[in-house]
Amino acid sequence: MQGSIIFYKQIIKLFVLKGIMQNNFYTLEKLPYNYSDLEPFISKEQLTIHYEKHHSSYVNNANEILKKGQFGDSKKLSFNIGGHKLHSLFWKNMISPQKQKIPDEIIKILENEFSSFEKFKEEFLNLALLTEGSSWVALVFDKDIKKLLLMQIEKHNLNIYPEFNILLVLDLWEHAYYIDYKNEKKKFVEAFFNVINFEEVLKRYKKLA
Repeated sequence: MQGSIIFYKQIIKLFVLKGIMQNNFYTLEKLPYNYSDLEPFISKEQLTIHYEKHHSSYVNNANEILKKGQFGDSKKLSFNIGGHKLHSLFWKNMISPQKQKIPDEIIKILENEFSSFEKFKEEFLNLALLTEGSSWVALVFDKDIKKLLLMQIEKHNLNIYPEFNILLVLDLWEHAYYIDYKNEKKKFVEAFFNVINFEEVLKRYKKLA
């Protein structure tokens, strides 16, 4: 695992240096839906604070480090860049519950890997509930063995493997759900399944498989 973390930091440094040379910085992309579109599962207030306060802070912090040229603080830099990258994937993972569709193709893919769609949901939920503190849970594609796996990501930047491509990710920091669900993480994870954009998951899978 240590080798993967070191490799991940080296990749970040390469992208950072390239961005500085081109005078490029990170930007907070617009959400692909309105703040109220995920209700009743994620409220307008919850989504607004999460996006405008928390995600934006990772973007601003990363850019501030870059502007100051503080590349020696790779831990803080990777934390903020990781936070930005994961949140960007997370927003696109979701869709209005009224627009949600679960393609037969993605159901078959998940059935092949987890024996059934319901088994996938069960394992995803169980792993999410085992996360401690500030963590994420993700469905990833390991390009080396051509398999789907479930994994935990600590904070934003630990336990990430370069050869794993994220298809679906869920933010389990308390700031992601506390307004709506208080300390009932299980209810939040169950609600998440009503707003997952499975068409986006399939789209990411097809780019890799």
